[in-house]
Amino acid sequence: MSIKRWYFFIPVIFGVVTIVMLKQNSSTPKQSPAQEMTKTVRTLSLPQVTVTPVAIGYGTVRPVSTWEAVAQVEGIILEKHPDLGKGAIIEKGSLLLQIDPVDYELNIAQIEADILATKAQLEEQDTKLENTQASLEIEKKSLELTKKELKRLKKLLNKSSVSYSDFEAQERSMLAQQQSVLSQQNALKIIPNQKALLDAQLQQKYSQLKRAHRDLENTKIIMPFTGRISEDNVELAQYIRVGDTLAAADALDKAEIEVQIPISYFRGLLSPGKKINLLEQSTQQFNDTLGITAQVVLREAGLITTWDAVFSRLTDTLDPKTRTIGVIVEVKNPYGDVTPGSKPPLVKGFFVEVHLHGAARANSLVVPRSALHNKHIYLVNDENRLEIKKVNIDLYQPEFAVISSDKTDNSKSPLKTGDKIIISDLMPAIKGMLLLAQDDEKALNYLKNLIQPANMISSAKGVQ
Repeated sequence: MSIKRWYFFIPVIFGVVTIVMLKQNSSTPKQSPAQEMTKTVRTLSLPQVTVTPVAIGYGTVRPVSTWEAVAQVEGIILEKHPDLGKGAIIEKGSLLLQIDPVDYELNIAQIEADILATKAQLEEQDTKLENTQASLEIEKKSLELTKKELKRLKKLLNKSSVSYSDFEAQERSMLAQQQSVLSQQNALKIIPNQKALLDAQLQQKYSQLKRAHRDLENTKIIMPFTGRISEDNVELAQYIRVGDTLAAADALDKAEIEVQIPISYFRGLLSPGKKINLLEQSTQQFNDTLGITAQVVLREAGLITTWDAVFSRLTDTLDPKTRTIGVIVEVKNPYGDVTPGSKPPLVKGFFVEVHLHGAARANSLVVPRSALHNKHIYLVNDENRLEIKKVNIDLYQPEFAVISSDKTDNSKSPLKTGDKIIISDLMPAIKGMLLLAQDDEKALNYLKNLIQPANMISSAKGVQ
């Protein structure tokens, strides 16, 4: 074998020797124990606070009272209030329109003349009654004399002292006198009926006179309250007919808003345990029993304006599709305390929020809505591990919920004050997993601040 071939095997032999030496000097690798992964979560300590239940709805402002000036008489418009026009505010008692009153004044004069004529006829009947009674007395006395004369002639006839023709003549005279008496008696019976007829006609004339005066008054269209004109449909010299709508106005003393509130949220406003008898209580007593207060909020052009309101009444039906109940609130003096640029009047047509407040609930356990997971709460226990507890919700609010608790024994409640509840997303959530809790004081302060009804106004975005 030549020397050149040995040169080929020298590197191979060197590599084999190196591998053998490495194997002899190698040691078994050391294995580190497996470490449990830790998940960092944001938490807050469960607070116990006083909660005022709030339900929020939206509606359009409308006046409580409206008025339409409907013509009750016809005629030509002679006068019109100089400010009468849509949007104008006119004070109570102002003359809005004057219809030509001449025809109605003439009608009154005619009826008054008829009344005087009827009264004169009644006086005539009284005089006639007196005269007839006097005539009757005379006729009765004359009849008595005629009877006496007839009786005397009968005695003379028996003695043949007078002729039979004289006796018959006296008898005819007596019958004629009896007829005269009967006529006067009949006349007396008719007079009361004639007076009754005239009395009825007189009363009818008085009724016509009242109606005529009312028609005359209706020629003046008077503003019944201080209000804002919403319709103006007539002009000067225009002829109007009965039934025409001349103008319309809205009262300014009160405004109302109707909103739809989910039944579940409205139920949260009510104090449990109170019994209400709707048939025995007035509307005011019913409202006082419910104990619901209200506030109206207007958000417009970056401004937030509020008005105190009162719970007025519930509507008569529930909406079966949306499962909501209609609530109507009232605002007194919606045009008062107006500040240009910061507080406008609460005018008709504004779209506003209505915040309904129930009675305050003390010692309530409150959690953010984001901390609820299908009625379960994620907790960090004393061993820094995940604990999942099922809870019952006593009250839902737009951004938080009140957890049901045992008021008599807090140890029986699923949660207690100070529990660390997880408010950040945790995926996956495995019971017993190791956690690193980081208290979020900012979130806790925000939750406590949100619970105050006054602060809900600035943050409310509607009912969830």
